Amino acid sequence: MTDMLETEADLRGIYPQPGAGAVQKQLAIIDPHSRRFIELSPFLCIGTSRPDGLADVSPRGGEPGFVHVLDDTHLAMPDRPGNNRLDTLTNVTHSSAVGLLFFLPGFDEMLRVNGIARITMEPELMARFMVDGKAPRSVMVIEAKEVYLHCTKALKRSALWSPEALVPREAMPSFGQMLRDQMKLAVPAEAIDGALRKDERDNLY
Repeated sequence: MTDMLETEADLRGIYPQPGAGAVQKQLAIIDPHSRRFIELSPFLCIGTSRPDGLADVSPRGGEPGFVHVLDDTHLAMPDRPGNNRLDTLTNVTHSSAVGLLFFLPGFDEMLRVNGIARITMEPELMARFMVDGKAPRSVMVIEAKEVYLHCTKALKRSALWSPEALVPREAMPSFGQMLRDQMKLAVPAEAIDGALRKDERDNLY
């Protein structure tokens, strides 16, 4: 592969410097608009770094406002039952830097929060996130260092919220069928799909 851009200088030979607005919009606090965005958001992606140098991005979701704003610089996010790989949590124990990208259904704007995370089981924080008598497995507290709104172009290009952009489910095999093929399992795909649906029903919280 040729014509690789390997340094910041290489990149700046192609891309102009960012405009003043793109730089100045970055805040060091969670301002009222950012707070409201987080209070309405039911979904985010969190980026972390692995000890071997690879990066990881994981989705997190819940009811609108499932991430709580504790004060002007701190967020708290519950960890609900998952596959127990613990990719994100393990990464945080090695490198505490995280990047959050919040989404609002129907909005093309996004909110980015970069900060430092720690994982806790502090009783008061755990109690904040009780659902149907069930506590989270742990709580991640993020100290926000950089907070800013992200422009609309990515979601405009993707038409993510447009009903016309929805992909028919039959365009891909079922989750169970894909797992069966990828893992070369002898179990019928229907059995895997049934187990996944049961897990979604019984272990959502």
